[in-house]
Amino acid sequence: MKIFLPVLISLCLFLAGCGASENSKNSDSAKKPNVVIIYVDDLGYADVGAYGVLGVPTPNVDRLAQNGIKFTDGHCSAATCTPSRYSLLTGSYAFRNKAQVLAGNAPLIIAEDTRTLGNLFQDAGYKTAVVGKWHLGLGDGNVDWNGKIAPGPLERGFDYSFLIPATGDRVPCVYVENHTVVGLDKNDPITVSYDKPINDEPTGISHPEMLKQLADEQHSRTIVDSISRIGYMTGGKAALWKDEEFPDVLAAKAKQFIAENKEDPFFLFFSFHDIHVPRIPNKRFVGKSTMGPRGDAIFQMDWVTGQLMEALENHGLAENTLVIFSSDNGPVLDDGYADQAVELLGEHKPAGPFRGAKYSAYEAGTRVPTIAYWPSTIKPGESDALVSQIDLFASLAKLVGAELGSTDAPDSYDMLETWLGNSKVGREYLIEESITLSLRYGDWKYIRPASLSLDWTAYKNIESGISGSPQLYDLQVDRGEQNNLAEEREAQVTQMEKKLEAMVTAKGTRPGYE
Repeated sequence: MKIFLPVLISLCLFLAGCGASENSKNSDSAKKPNVVIIYVDDLGYADVGAYGVLGVPTPNVDRLAQNGIKFTDGHCSAATCTPSRYSLLTGSYAFRNKAQVLAGNAPLIIAEDTRTLGNLFQDAGYKTAVVGKWHLGLGDGNVDWNGKIAPGPLERGFDYSFLIPATGDRVPCVYVENHTVVGLDKNDPITVSYDKPINDEPTGISHPEMLKQLADEQHSRTIVDSISRIGYMTGGKAALWKDEEFPDVLAAKAKQFIAENKEDPFFLFFSFHDIHVPRIPNKRFVGKSTMGPRGDAIFQMDWVTGQLMEALENHGLAENTLVIFSSDNGPVLDDGYADQAVELLGEHKPAGPFRGAKYSAYEAGTRVPTIAYWPSTIKPGESDALVSQIDLFASLAKLVGAELGSTDAPDSYDMLETWLGNSKVGREYLIEESITLSLRYGDWKYIRPASLSLDWTAYKNIESGISGSPQLYDLQVDRGEQNNLAEEREAQVTQMEKKLEAMVTAKGTRPGYE
């Protein structure tokens, strides 16, 4: 008994220590903040109330701005969606991978050896999900929509994915959950083509009487849900989406992910279809604005944002969740469908005081509403620091204590203190991508000359910013980019052009990148 008692005591102490160690692990895990990125499509700088919208209420987004950091010089990395999404998830300027707007059947453009935000969070012990619009390609270039669809998000750092594969105006018009099309009848296989018609099924050109919105020629191919799309598709009738169901379907999937992972730290990339064309808001949101479908889609977007925030609050997660709200590019009104976006605009200015729009090299192409919200950590306020979505990779790595490899996120800077409102220091230099490249240096903006033959935006009534001569603007006194100072400040133009060229030709611009 004398021998056994010390052994028994030692065993108890050992087990207690194990329990304490396990509790410590659980405690450490619980302290890790959740991260939710709410990524809207085609939302202009002034398209929400906190930034000056007229004609539509956005109370849920405004609440984020009022109780978080509202950035007035926040940018996506490019003036179109695929490049911005690529940069956000990889921390790399999209031109390094020649990323452009993709067809609906394009292969996955994120290389296997490229670390994504999903990988970053997985490595830090998080559950990860992407819900909504993807538009970064799927498969290897020959997708079998009737079988396993891979590689995709699950092969690039996400534990769960529920996708609109490309955009709402492109086929295939089906949801893809993880590796498979949702609700597909194997006896009605899907065929997709972007080259030529598959059969003699009606299109928007041949049967315009079938459409609830007329469209331009580019958007007048296969008809799904009384809307003509880009590209051709047959089959998959049981799996076809209904546009007005997007808000409920996507919000439900996001809320399910939150509920299932409330005990673990998680990263959710919620990628809206709204307010991209075709704008077909749910019937209960029709008429909620004075601007027709585009304004109603903004209201719908705000409602979904409120649903996500309500889910966090109902599960007691809001205080420990960093929410980043932003857009993938600037606004566009007439983008292929006759939805009266121009006619019903009224006095609202989607880009606010800035020139340009989606696709444009001018400031409205990439300057978008940008909000950081974290009740327990971020003090409400406003920041004029120059910030970019491309820096979320390195900044969030710092937040969760993850190490960046020497070849990770080549252009992402650690700007965590700025994102959290603890610093007013923004980017010194920042590239803005569009049809050409621009360089921000503080309040100075240089736009690189480009061939005028590249300017294909005129038919959309968008000022592309394309010029055969260099442009230089002082945004501190000329936010509307009306006074080109290039001829007066030739030395500065030369300096900024050299800096831009050095950044472009470098393998990466992040300190320590190899």
